[in-house]
Amino acid sequence: MKVLEMKDEKTKKKAIEAAADITGVLSIESDLDAQTLVVIGEMDSVALLKKLKSKVGKIEVLSIGPAA
Repeated sequence: MKVLEMKDEKTKKKAIEAAADITGVLSIESDLDAQTLVVIGEMDSVALLKKLKSKVGKIEVLSIGPAA
């Protein structure tokens, strides 16, 4: 997913911590330059999106589904 408000290390840390709070998350990868966050695991995607939106602001979902 693209985290449109992730522009610095502080916001990146907030996004990672928010995603880590969700049950079922196995791994998290982030790219500050591309403003992307990849979350892998079996979790409630709606809960993840709500949590991220409340912690870091605007997000754009690029894909949801099984890992390639």
